[in-house]
Amino acid sequence: MKRILLCLLLISHFAFSDDGYRLWLKYDLIKDVPRREAYARSAQFIALNGSSPILKSAADELQMGLQGLLGKAVPIVSNAGSRTGGIVLSVAFAPAAGAQTLVADGYQLTSRKSGNITIAGKTDSGVLYGAFALLRQLQTGQSVENLSLTSNPKIQYRMLNHWDNTNGTIERGYAGESLWKWYELPATVDPRYRDYARANASLGINGTVVNNVNASARFMTAEYIEKVAALANVFRPYGIRIYLSIYFPAPKTIGGLKTSDPLDPEVRKWWADKTKEIYKAIPDFGGFLVKANSEGEPGPQDYGRTHADGANMLAEALRPYDGIVMWRAFVYKADPKADRFKAAHEEFTPLDGQFDKKVIVQVKNGPIDFQPREPFSPLFGNMPKTPLSIEFQITQEYLGFATHWVYEAPIFKECLETDTYVKGKGSPSGEATVAKVIDGSLHQYAMTAIAGVANTGTDRNWTGNPMAQANWFAYGRLAWDHTLSSEGIADEWIKMTLTQEPSAVKTIKTIMMRSREIYVDYNTPLGLSRPWSGVHFAPEPWQEKSVRPDWTAIYYHRADSIGLGFDRTATGSNALAQYRPEVQKQWNNPETCPLPYLLWFHRVPWTKKLSTGRTLWDELCTRFYTGADSVVWMQKQWAQVKPAIDPAIFTDVTGRLITQRKEAIWWRDSWVLYLQTYSKQPIPASLPKPGRTLEDVKALSEIYKLR
Repeated sequence: MKRILLCLLLISHFAFSDDGYRLWLKYDLIKDVPRREAYARSAQFIALNGSSPILKSAADELQMGLQGLLGKAVPIVSNAGSRTGGIVLSVAFAPAAGAQTLVADGYQLTSRKSGNITIAGKTDSGVLYGAFALLRQLQTGQSVENLSLTSNPKIQYRMLNHWDNTNGTIERGYAGESLWKWYELPATVDPRYRDYARANASLGINGTVVNNVNASARFMTAEYIEKVAALANVFRPYGIRIYLSIYFPAPKTIGGLKTSDPLDPEVRKWWADKTKEIYKAIPDFGGFLVKANSEGEPGPQDYGRTHADGANMLAEALRPYDGIVMWRAFVYKADPKADRFKAAHEEFTPLDGQFDKKVIVQVKNGPIDFQPREPFSPLFGNMPKTPLSIEFQITQEYLGFATHWVYEAPIFKECLETDTYVKGKGSPSGEATVAKVIDGSLHQYAMTAIAGVANTGTDRNWTGNPMAQANWFAYGRLAWDHTLSSEGIADEWIKMTLTQEPSAVKTIKTIMMRSREIYVDYNTPLGLSRPWSGVHFAPEPWQEKSVRPDWTAIYYHRADSIGLGFDRTATGSNALAQYRPEVQKQWNNPETCPLPYLLWFHRVPWTKKLSTGRTLWDELCTRFYTGADSVVWMQKQWAQVKPAIDPAIFTDVTGRLITQRKEAIWWRDSWVLYLQTYSKQPIPASLPKPGRTLEDVKALSEIYKLR
């Protein structure tokens, strides 16, 4: 009998434990009975005034969500008639006098006493986004009485970029294999694709690039166009258009041509014919994403042509259709005497005004490569005639993969809110933030876009680390409205995903808001950077050999017996000259440069006293140790919320924090022991000495290369 009871308990535990699959779309019964009953009075039916697939998705999502949240079935009717107490979905939007107007994807939620809740939009997609917004109101416990909420996306194209390959792997993916089972498509369509589309639609994401920017030419074959079309059929009812990364030499590699020169008439015809073939299979195809002449990827420069020549060729092929070209500005040459920081600005600003109106230049948020902290790219604000998109990385390539808890919204916001000091007509306040560049208000761009490198995979919880779901969520919410706060987004995500217990929400939010700074402290404090090519996960500050100089560690930190850091002032690479004078003034003087950017722009002697009162060496040691020790604080804080968190998720995160603590010490010891060989300074007496040698941590890094 005891054995039977134990089995029943185990079955009960696993049957009701949260495996993270539902993400933030957890429509569990609202426990607050008065609130649930109040909601139920306003949701007695769903009136669907229309029959499009997108409107049907909106109604179906509302029906499913309300049944879970309210614990009762809510019928869908074709017309509300004289009935009240329900939810009406309507594309017929007529704003009241003085009311905010709606753009294509915008929505308005309104309610009146003894009336209906209306979800209105100018388009079907707007109604869909409004339906998810109403469910978010209910999930987070907000009132729906006298509801008056109008919301427009600030950016037109809100994209996820998947770096997924045909063999099922994901470049910089840490949550399993690719979601796209190419070997099964198009015959077998995994139900998970629909749930992926639902999650994106709930955030207002309206575009997906399904394959790696280091693209395979196979995606231009009839075989793969048919597979991609099957995905597009799933995404379409959720307002999501599908895009493809292209391999620039495809006309030569699979088309049988002698060249892929973008000015060659036969090449241009090949792309026009291929684009026509794609649109025949996918009528709402979104367009092309291109990585060219970057990190060994071929491109137009192989034929003496410019990036504009290559992009405009593709734009010409897309001219008969409603599609765009997104041309990545992540380019840099293997020049040991150059500064990779300057490369994109040097290559693209001379081309401003030369790109076709269908082209958007996609720029990484920083000038190097998705570092834990970077200054904003100097391209922002310096191409007024060319629409610029910003590219963020959601997947944690340089943020500890799936074992480190890092909430990324502060990274996104830090860049978006930075003032470029470029003046334009669209900024009446006189500010010219990066956000106002990419939303088009500064330079009146005709098209606007934002991209996030996805962190999804086949792990049951989608993102490996359950807490990394918040980064997907935060990116989507900021893509819709970049004025939202990191704190507010965290609050929404916690309440929709983990718990609504007030003290637990507060504690988790505190951990999230501190997590990025904790990571930076033990990983790359004071502006250190580390985009070397060995193994992105393991610390290798000693790495000095690679196939190219800018794929080594020493290229960036430049440690020697005198000091540390990369001089980017006029006495060094002069990268600072790519910014406006107001920005240069902030960062040019090592005495006044904010400490988070100090080593990005200056070589600093080990014995130099900083504004903290400590020398550079002592400050570095203090930050490495404080960061690693702060993971213990994270563990203690997380332990306090155990009663309010699903046991499976609590156990999962607890285990990852144990690993994070171990690896934070590994990072700390690697940096301190290595840099000490140059500084010749003792570790401050208040800090414990590492329990291993430099040779020990080097050996550990070599082992991790075997992963």
